[in-house]
Amino acid sequence: MVEVTDGTDEYNKGHYRVSFFYDLAKAAVNRMAFALAHELEPHGATAVSLTPGWLRSEAMLDAYKVTEPNWQDATKVQPHFAISETPAFVGRAVAALAADPQVKRWNGKSLSSGELAKVYGFTDVDGSRPDAWRYIVEVQDAGKPADVTGYR
Repeated sequence: MVEVTDGTDEYNKGHYRVSFFYDLAKAAVNRMAFALAHELEPHGATAVSLTPGWLRSEAMLDAYKVTEPNWQDATKVQPHFAISETPAFVGRAVAALAADPQVKRWNGKSLSSGELAKVYGFTDVDGSRPDAWRYIVEVQDAGKPADVTGYR
């Protein structure tokens, strides 16, 4: 079972996320996956939470008034959007988990698409491996200028 959320458990524990209800909603999904892992383990099932990074969903592309072919134009408004990933990237993370005969090693864990790309070797549609949550901590939240060098 894969619960999709926004933010790893590690990140969400250390950061207030916009508002009380948004913060609670994001943390609750990670906790739900943790609890489901305990409930489902006796039945041979695995439960995890999975977060994409900056996701180039239709809603985000619309919000920045761009499309997938010209998504980089959004960096003029939000420079950190340079680390964004397509929905295919997180989909490939789910596919990798589903194909892993040792998926139980992840039971109850909070995971990111970038983290799993390193383990399983998949890439985004452009061949890159965006490591958004490391970037968010080390660059975005640290107040540094947008620079994805070493994070894609």
